[in-house]
Amino acid sequence: MPRRQTIVIVGGGITGLTTAYYLQKEIDTRHLPYNIKLLEASDRLGGKIRTKRKDGFIIEQGPDSFLARKEPAVRLAKRLGLQNELIRNNTGQAYILIEQTLHKMLKGSFMGVPTDLQALQDAPLLSSEGKQRALLDLELPPSDVQGDQSLGTFFSRRFGDELVDHVIEPLLSGIYSGDIDKMSLLATFPNFYELEQQYGSIIKGLQQTRDKPKRQTGQTPGQFYAFKNGLDTFVDELKKNIPSDVIHLNHQVSQIMYTNGTYDIQLVNERSLTADRIIMTTPHYVLPKVFQSLDVFDPFIDMPSTSVANVALAFDQSAIEQDKEGTGFVVSRNSSYRITACTWTHKKWPHTTPAGKALLRAYVGKPTDQDIVKASDEEIIETVLNDLRKTMTISREPEWTVVTRWQHVMPQYTVGHLDRLQTVRKSIAATLPGMFIAGSSYEGVGLPDCIGQAEAVVSKVLGDV
Repeated sequence: MPRRQTIVIVGGGITGLTTAYYLQKEIDTRHLPYNIKLLEASDRLGGKIRTKRKDGFIIEQGPDSFLARKEPAVRLAKRLGLQNELIRNNTGQAYILIEQTLHKMLKGSFMGVPTDLQALQDAPLLSSEGKQRALLDLELPPSDVQGDQSLGTFFSRRFGDELVDHVIEPLLSGIYSGDIDKMSLLATFPNFYELEQQYGSIIKGLQQTRDKPKRQTGQTPGQFYAFKNGLDTFVDELKKNIPSDVIHLNHQVSQIMYTNGTYDIQLVNERSLTADRIIMTTPHYVLPKVFQSLDVFDPFIDMPSTSVANVALAFDQSAIEQDKEGTGFVVSRNSSYRITACTWTHKKWPHTTPAGKALLRAYVGKPTDQDIVKASDEEIIETVLNDLRKTMTISREPEWTVVTRWQHVMPQYTVGHLDRLQTVRKSIAATLPGMFIAGSSYEGVGLPDCIGQAEAVVSKVLGDV
């Protein structure tokens, strides 16, 4: 009878947990001779998923939802029996804050790119010159750049600076908390490049390929899913479905050595264990540190990560006088505001907020304003309130606030990211057999992207062993 081999997963975020869950299911179903261990450095699971409950509120301190159209997250929810716990967001008008005015998001736009030309002409958020420059996308030839380029370069060439600064940048950079003038087009939004190349124009491409809006008899369903009782429902249910002897908290890896077909894993408490296969779901910058004697991961040394912070603010609803009905706003690039966006959570996600109360969630930490993340809670709260008071009348102080900092957690897919990733994976295959990487540092930062990477790595691991 063959020896039971050990597969170690390093990292207990959504990628690591999903990997452990799917891997254990395959092992049990197919009666495979493998043991799994999941090592998490901290005392909690879930990574950036963190839900707090207070006074009847549900406060998401990390991501608050995931795109309903991205199948891996929905598929996992169904596998866990959570489909009845899913809830879509309330739809409503979203805004862009330009100077001190909240402008309605462009009607019919996709990620800031206009598709309804009449709505573009009618929109007050752009000057006449800005609108005409944006329409040059219909006439300009496709890009002849060989290889990768920055999002900022690509979109500025197609649409001009005004549409990019006021509309496209706040939406795209908000997803990655990054600088679009450094972000890789091919690693983040290759679909726009493909539309340009195929149709000669991004606007024409979107008009040809996007589904035409159907006539609705009621409210359009929201594009995002959350769980009725908080996003940590995912984490809790995954934990329940993974054998307790698989998960090991407070197990921080200090070094990994590959010798004679096995991996020797050293922990910070001087304990060690061995593995036949290893799956790293940690941030990219961990890899050069733990594989100290190898240059395989040198391309990741200079890969940056940004920090962000968010503030949840609870009010009695009577304390906020709001002229605008909607779900929140993003902030134009180059503005004097330090917040990058604000969600009117009680409107977008009513299940999070008791009746008669209001819950706002504001974000700080532009790539050019990283110091704010290191500021005290009091300074961050005051900064956020000062900016919010410019857009709405707030007559009283918040009943409570929750400040959450995320240090160096937003990996930046800078120009050339896919080439660097391919180089690393080729080196892994050549020098570290049975070693795999997955997670937000590599092929998508959203929850569905991480879950999809977990699915893929399980197939590769089982195919490899």
